Amino acid sequence: MSKRPDIEGALKHVSSRYELVHAAVKRTLQLLQEGEDFFIRGERELIKKTFQSIEDIAQGRVKVVSKE
Repeated sequence: MSKRPDIEGALKHVSSRYELVHAAVKRTLQLLQEGEDFFIRGERELIKKTFQSIEDIAQGRVKVVSKE
């Protein structure tokens, strides 16, 4: 069974689920620019870039800036 992204952790860095979706899309597009493949090689398995983008937000590796 595959691991689930830490959505609850990611929600602590944004103001709403809507903002999380937009931040994850932007981060995924950044990751896709780094390479054509949709997967990143992990320690034991391949990780989807969409999954990695949510993990990056949850762990604070990327800063989400909202326009208000």
